[in-house]
Amino acid sequence: MKPEPDPTHDAKRGHVLAVVVPCFNVEAHIAGVIEGLPAWVAEIVAVDDCSTDGTLAVLRRLASEDPRLRVVARDRNGGVGAAMRSGYRAALEGDADLIVKMDGDGQMDSAELPGLLRPLLEGRADYAKGNRFRHVKDLARMPRARLVGNVLLTFMTRLVSGYWRIFDAQNGYTAITRDALDALPLARLDPSYAFENSMLALLNVEGRPVADVAMPAVYGDERSSMRVTRVLFSFPPRLVGMLLRRLVLKHLVYDVSPIAVYAGCGSLLLGFGTSFGGYHWWQSIRTGIPAATGTTVVALLTFLMGYMLVLQAVNLDIAQSPRLREPREELDLAAVPERFSARRDAPGAPRG
Repeated sequence: MKPEPDPTHDAKRGHVLAVVVPCFNVEAHIAGVIEGLPAWVAEIVAVDDCSTDGTLAVLRRLASEDPRLRVVARDRNGGVGAAMRSGYRAALEGDADLIVKMDGDGQMDSAELPGLLRPLLEGRADYAKGNRFRHVKDLARMPRARLVGNVLLTFMTRLVSGYWRIFDAQNGYTAITRDALDALPLARLDPSYAFENSMLALLNVEGRPVADVAMPAVYGDERSSMRVTRVLFSFPPRLVGMLLRRLVLKHLVYDVSPIAVYAGCGSLLLGFGTSFGGYHWWQSIRTGIPAATGTTVVALLTFLMGYMLVLQAVNLDIAQSPRLREPREELDLAAVPERFSARRDAPGAPRG
């Protein structure tokens, strides 16, 4: 059988790789990130999200030294998602057919780029993301609060996005094909720290396979600008909105599936059974009068029916989760850089 053509590859040239770097108050780290990118990265888009330190000045100095670097300066702080919207749009204006997201705080090792890009080059996935949980020895190095938060957010993201086989959902080291990125409504990407979650939810609606790539975590003296209180109060409503949007678009608008019906009816019955039973349970405690048998049966039956419907919806959603494709070819990691064309005027690039 003749292999399918690679939609990210032009036979007249190699692949063109762009790296988008969202930056906010990373003056001490951003130079190391940009200078550490290999010569086979053809384009670099650094987005300054209205930093209050010297990040923008450092970026402009680096841009004068490295012709690959394009600096996008936002006029107000919008969050990592807003910065990535700007960065993705800028990358799509160029020739890149593969786009990587790498944070500007130095936590992401450019040596992991070949492993991150390999699933896309092999045709197995349209989106790849890092996974710091595959290396058990590295878990001990991860701050405990961050580890617990990532585990909880990963579970919630599985439910919201429909990708039930992913881990480390908040890992921002990602790669995407131009075709997949161009198909996404960038304006709907969450502008805040829920950006990674919204990316996955929208990719699921498109039916795009996502690959988890094992890589170690890197922690230095960087400080995260994420605040726990902001996450606790802002994430749940955002995730619920993403879940409802995915269920409606994927299982009602684009296709007809019982998942949305099961999930909707089950949630209503589950909520009614819980609140109805809880109310009468509290009344019986307050008054000392046991609830009537019929009241108990109604609460229990509606709760169990709702639970079973929600469980069935989850089972069907897991079964319909996009799976990795069969590879068009198998690549060694050492062969990955050879598939990319570097800019000839970039530092260290080969010259004819």
